[in-house]
Amino acid sequence: MTLSRRSFLVLVPAAATLAACGQGVDAKAPLKLGFFPNITHALALAGVERGLFKAELDKLGLGLETFPFNAGPAAIEALLSGALDATYVGPNPAINAFIKSKGEGVRVIAGAATGGAYFVVRPEINTAEDLRGKTVASPQLGGTQDVALRGWLIGKGFTVDEFGGGDVGVMPQENAQTLESFQSGQIAGAWVPEPWATRLIVEGGGKVLVDERDLWPQGRYTTTVLLVRADRLKARADAVKALLRGHVAAERWIAAEPAQAKEVVNAAIKKITGKALPPAVIDRAWQNLQFTSDPVTEAMAENLQDAANLGFIKLPPEGLDGLFALELLREVEKA
Repeated sequence: MTLSRRSFLVLVPAAATLAACGQGVDAKAPLKLGFFPNITHALALAGVERGLFKAELDKLGLGLETFPFNAGPAAIEALLSGALDATYVGPNPAINAFIKSKGEGVRVIAGAATGGAYFVVRPEINTAEDLRGKTVASPQLGGTQDVALRGWLIGKGFTVDEFGGGDVGVMPQENAQTLESFQSGQIAGAWVPEPWATRLIVEGGGKVLVDERDLWPQGRYTTTVLLVRADRLKARADAVKALLRGHVAAERWIAAEPAQAKEVVNAAIKKITGKALPPAVIDRAWQNLQFTSDPVTEAMAENLQDAANLGFIKLPPEGLDGLFALELLREVEKA
């Protein structure tokens, strides 16, 4: 394995991040929330579309401003710069933001989804050895699925590097491009989250080689978390608590009304991207995810170790101590 020890997300410098944390906070300003137009962010999409976040913030006389993002780096940069109060994001970007800010910038206040990541390959690929000499894709260098893919390939005895070389070439690219590359035969497979895994199967004729759930104890690993700026926990505690009340309300509504929830989430995706998911795709993808406020902390600790083993980050002596601030979530859940 020939991987350089460089950060795997493009973020604002740590010094700028820490300086931003000391800026004054307007406790009466609208709460600014980021999320992705993706099924793995269903809690966020449902919370926005159903007005669940807004209803709780209205009780405090506060507004809500929402900001859709296409990838973790942009959302994290906005959060660390102070342009956002909170954002839904994947575990590896959250971990990287925590490390880049020297443990001072961000806190995970809830989980949002587990599961939903697969290594989908072309029909002729039946074993790991069939991948030798071929190229596969992941959503982003050093991202959550990229780390999982590289770790799995190395575990199978292959060499990989960050430039697409080695026994199996790994080519990070946007998920939409991955679907096109898969359909055209340019790549042999991709380790991707839902709904892209299902799209590779339904629209690309692929099949599942690895269900990531099979690699984790009890099949549970972190897919999406709710991340907040650390300074907001003190300066805007009431607003953060209201956000969490909306978050928990969205979680319970999705569990109680899954059919309606799929329609609402798909309508939200169409509103943002201009295109809804085909019914067959969202139906299948929905079954592969669990929407939960549990951030699966032990899985995130392993995410950290895996990224360090691959050389993407330097393992901090304290690990993830201080990243999780779940007290408000427990309070909301009890209420």
